[in-house]
Amino acid sequence: MVASSSGSTGAQRREWRRNNRRVTLVKTFAVSLVTALVGVCAVGSADADAPGKGRVDVLELEVQNDQYTNTDLGPTGPSLGDMYVYSGTAIKDGRAAGRGGGSCQVIHADGEELTTQCLITIELERGSLTMQSLWVSGTNALDMAITGGTGDFSNARGTARYWDIATSKERVRAEILR
Repeated sequence: MVASSSGSTGAQRREWRRNNRRVTLVKTFAVSLVTALVGVCAVGSADADAPGKGRVDVLELEVQNDQYTNTDLGPTGPSLGDMYVYSGTAIKDGRAAGRGGGSCQVIHADGEELTTQCLITIELERGSLTMQSLWVSGTNALDMAITGGTGDFSNARGTARYWDIATSKERVRAEILR
């Protein structure tokens, strides 16, 4: 009887340990899940409560180019590596609103059709915006990714569209997400 008594006690202890491990695992999983959910909710609510988060600013400017140079690298004439550098004034409601400039470097040449990698920075009173894109020479419009900025535009992203490039009617519309 003693043997059977201790045998059932051993079996009961093993069963208790197995159940205790399951309970511990379930509790650990539940605590981890709650912690993760609380963390996600806290991050989401912090972003939602932050001023200006998720806001779209639309900026429409005229562009008056004032300096331009072309650096001809490699063979004479349009070729891979050639660079165009330019600067100008951003105009809003007839008044200077900032300055900017950039460069485009030829990354593919197919006869007279040139594909360039372009980088532009505009410095405004509220901060700067940086943009980049590929552009095929001769096309009228250019869509650029807004890749960042400073000041009020810190961590900016979005899209900027330029029209009538290198003409007296050049303009840009930037949709800035922040």
